[in-house]
Amino acid sequence: MTHARERIHFVTGKLAEHSLRHVLEALAPRVGFECTVQVLNITVAALMTTPWIARRLVVPEGTTRVILPGACSGPLAAFAAVTSVPVERGPEDLRRLDEFFGQQSRDLADYGAHDIEIIAEINHAPRLAPQALLAEARRLVAAGADRIDVGCDPGATWAGVGDAVTMLVGEGMKVSIDSFNATEIAAAVRAGASLVLSVNSSNAAAAADWGCEVVVVPDVPATLAGFDDTIARLAAAGVRCRLDPVLEPIGFGFAASLGRYLDVRRRYPAAEMMMGVGNLTELTDVDSAGINTLLLGFCQEAGIRSVLTTEVIHWATSSVRECALARALVHHAVAHRTLPKHVEPRLVTLRAGKPQAHGAEALAALARAIRDPNIRVFAERGEVHVVGAGLQLAARDPFALFAELEAARPDIDASHAFYLGYEMAKAVTALTLSKDYRQDQALEWGHLTQPEIGHGPSRAAAEVARKAAAAPPVADAAPGQVAHSS
Repeated sequence: MTHARERIHFVTGKLAEHSLRHVLEALAPRVGFECTVQVLNITVAALMTTPWIARRLVVPEGTTRVILPGACSGPLAAFAAVTSVPVERGPEDLRRLDEFFGQQSRDLADYGAHDIEIIAEINHAPRLAPQALLAEARRLVAAGADRIDVGCDPGATWAGVGDAVTMLVGEGMKVSIDSFNATEIAAAVRAGASLVLSVNSSNAAAAADWGCEVVVVPDVPATLAGFDDTIARLAAAGVRCRLDPVLEPIGFGFAASLGRYLDVRRRYPAAEMMMGVGNLTELTDVDSAGINTLLLGFCQEAGIRSVLTTEVIHWATSSVRECALARALVHHAVAHRTLPKHVEPRLVTLRAGKPQAHGAEALAALARAIRDPNIRVFAERGEVHVVGAGLQLAARDPFALFAELEAARPDIDASHAFYLGYEMAKAVTALTLSKDYRQDQALEWGHLTQPEIGHGPSRAAAEVARKAAAAPPVADAAPGQVAHSS
């Protein structure tokens, strides 16, 4: 049976027309759709509003959906009275249309499913005031933790452990306790803790009295000494167990410890298992997202259904969120037997935002087309570019670039100079890290991205935006860029 090809109607402004048609020429046959382009009588697509577009929209017969510029403002409900064809926004930058269609074409209907529990440990819990402990627990749960682990200090008995666990359980949290102190453990379990970290031959005899699940660790991780005996004793006592052969840091048996997880899984195929991923993230000089994702991938394949993580060292302070994103990614990869690639961009932080280039010809055409006094900033081909009406400058050094700009435009005031300096700093950061830079938009840092700090356009730019719904403005910006007025 032959299926009709999708017919998509794209709406754009005059400046972006050439770039859009160029992108669609290559994209449409690759993705498998037919397309039409409607160029509205407006220079900058970002200044369109949906009511303004709706009054001018002409949908060709046979169209299956309409795609608007991603930066246009207003409700999509404005189109209900003019067409029955679905209308949606595309990406803010038309150069990302390939990513837009690639993402949409994947089977991600069930994405987000997972089966790995995240246990977030609060280290040195006895040293925290109750409200500070509760605030930290709430933060970790909001980041994706399924269970809060109360980490006790060795050597002393925490008299307040029962009250702390009661408080957390009262908030609806699942709680575990990390201690070898039988008195602390008993108090925590009475208060509602449902998991004990950890049990070996030294405290296995007491575990039968706790009435909850425990994590079994070997007496000597390198040799698994005592591990099988402790497992057998607990099984005989009817104690539910999770097995943790213990992950070792790099340089202290890391590779061998991974092998022990596989060996334990082979010997105990039906057992629940846990891995303390913090043993690697906290003890390795590297950003934690990649390590967390790799270790959760290992856990997913090996059937290890819980991980323990911490957020103590500064480079691992987002580990819970990273694990929450990673467990969905690796579950999707294993369940669908597909590569974990181009699925979860929020885990790419340092290199997030694939760089896109307009090219020298497009920037030159933009400089010839601009009629307003605004300055556009770009970062591509190793340099920062500033483009304005009849103006096109480029340099790697923003100080040298600004000196040239000041000579060409001596009327730039302090406010605009500050704004341009802020944008140039972002542009240099983007060049340094091979990120995409888009003026007036935040650099992408994956799940760490913060919204751009907006201070509002000038009165002149605000007036242009106000008139956009009624008549085509003269001011324009580059495709995918938002105009900023001096």
